[in-house]
Amino acid sequence: MTKGFYNTETAAKKMGVGFRTLGRWLELGKIKSSKSVTMPGGRTLWFWTDADIARGRKVKAAQRRGPKPKAAKR
Repeated sequence: MTKGFYNTETAAKKMGVGFRTLGRWLELGKIKSSKSVTMPGGRTLWFWTDADIARGRKVKAAQRRGPKPKAAKR
């Protein structure tokens, strides 16, 4: 692992969310990591700093518990 960076699994634990939740936030654009590397085959690895983790905790604090409203069908 790169010095000063955390992998996604460790970052999720430090934020207090699940690995899949953090992946979903990345996909939705709610959070960004400081560094990402695309591996052969298309897999992307994200690396997180302490500042990224602090932003993730703020995103988590802004979340409301319970079921989310469904998007309107088009």
